[in-house]
Amino acid sequence: MILVTGATGTIGSDVVRLLAARGERVRAMTRAPERASVPDGVEVVRGDFDVPDTLERALKGVDAVLLLSAPGPELPRHDLAPLGPARAAGVRRVVKLSAFGAGDTGSARVGAWHRPGEQAVQESGLAWTLLRPSAFASNTLGWAQRIRAGEPVPNTMLDGTLGVVDPRDVAAVAVEALVSAGHEGRVHTLTGPELLSVPEQAARLGRLLGRPVTTVEVPLEAAREQMLGSGADPAFVEVVMDGQEFVRAGRGAVLTGDVERVLGRPPRAFDVWAGDHRGAFIG
Repeated sequence: MILVTGATGTIGSDVVRLLAARGERVRAMTRAPERASVPDGVEVVRGDFDVPDTLERALKGVDAVLLLSAPGPELPRHDLAPLGPARAAGVRRVVKLSAFGAGDTGSARVGAWHRPGEQAVQESGLAWTLLRPSAFASNTLGWAQRIRAGEPVPNTMLDGTLGVVDPRDVAAVAVEALVSAGHEGRVHTLTGPELLSVPEQAARLGRLLGRPVTTVEVPLEAAREQMLGSGADPAFVEVVMDGQEFVRAGRGAVLTGDVERVLGRPPRAFDVWAGDHRGAFIG
């Protein structure tokens, strides 16, 4: 039995689908089981990182866990919460979805939410794998409303680039780490096949749509004030701003071959993801 936490999110839902298609026994954990849509045969359980008895029930009879927590200041607490119950339940393997930059100790905040969880997983006594994906291609869906309206896309990262990765590839690697040997004690840094900046991603979308998609540079201080004004947690805002500075300084410009080594094929290009989601950007 494989337990997938965060089972209704971008990565979690894909992992559940892929595991079910392979005939694996899957248990999907979510705080709202009544709203979960899963393939036939998948067990859905209520689980909350802040409610220990729900974790104990979710972990009963489980062999492997995908540890996936929503980003935010509470993430370290949520990463640690299931590890003790997992050991008590006899779980053998844990795969943690972390983030690009979590291993960069030269940064005060980039990846800081993930570092305590990474360390706890490595010291858990379970067979462990860490996945550190770069920026998801699906992050551009946050631009969709502006693009449909013909408005420019805000750019806080200037010409900084990232190895933008298709989240479907991240999910596929997570599945292999959960069910296949050879991933124990490994850190997989997951990127797409090319480095892309915000203006380059916008230009790619423009070519796909047959009309220009422009960008407008936004100073970090203006972005900070906008997020704070919308009610965002100040701690969350500072980590986001630190991430923007990380990319602006060129520290996100990393490509790896980890996706291809795990899946036996090249990672999907941004253009492939965009073509498959073209409808989201059409007004």
